[in-house]
Amino acid sequence: MILDDFRLDGRVAVVTGAGQGIGRGIAIGLAEAGASVVIGARTAADLDEVVAHVEGAGGTAMAVVTDVLVDEDRRRLVDSAVRQYGRLDVLINNAGGTGPRPAMATSERFFDMAMKFNVTSPFLMSQLAAQAMVDTAGSGAIVNISSRASDMVLGAFTAYGAGKAALNQMTRNLAAEFAPLVRVNGIIVGGVATKGLEVVLTNDDLRAQFEANTPMGRPGTPRDIACAALYLASPASSWVTGKLLHVDGGCERPAMDVPVPRLRPSH
Repeated sequence: MILDDFRLDGRVAVVTGAGQGIGRGIAIGLAEAGASVVIGARTAADLDEVVAHVEGAGGTAMAVVTDVLVDEDRRRLVDSAVRQYGRLDVLINNAGGTGPRPAMATSERFFDMAMKFNVTSPFLMSQLAAQAMVDTAGSGAIVNISSRASDMVLGAFTAYGAGKAALNQMTRNLAAEFAPLVRVNGIIVGGVATKGLEVVLTNDDLRAQFEANTPMGRPGTPRDIACAALYLASPASSWVTGKLLHVDGGCERPAMDVPVPRLRPSH
């Protein structure tokens, strides 16, 4: 049956940034497909809630408090998965994000952190996980969670957009180097109903504008992204690597405009 190709029975998946939002949705979705999920995030209470949800539905999950900016934490996350379950098959690089900030108000430190959080940390996680996959399972799949800010002009998102654009190119390059044993793909995400979009979704006027500018007429859900992640993580996509899948409600232009000050003479 073709649906069997979407199953992850007997496989082990690590999901970063899995305490809330998209990461939480992906972790739950992969567990529903049969994977044992090892979830990392900085807040233990969030992780414990996800583990309880997965186990309550009959799945298997383990929480590892993780700051992906810390080398020791990254290594502990991967090592814990291998030690607990004996293998690693899937890595979802979901942790990331940088708030909006006008370009002229962006400091070197802010820009550097945007790059470190959105591309350097996923790169280092991918190095660790790819080797663990090959050593324990013989093969595997990495899925990087990117953003439409990576390929669409959005005001106030220069740092974040640059980080996610770098993540996209990293995805392509790693796919070429890791093939055929480890597949590497990405999901370019549009506006999803998480805490990051609350300021829009809780304002009737802003929400109406967002929905009117989104061809599918609604914000995405974590489940929407989880379905795409399951495809790219499962045998269903066994001939797919180095690709970026847009899951964005059909948007080809920003659904919202963030106003930024115009550049003016300083004197």
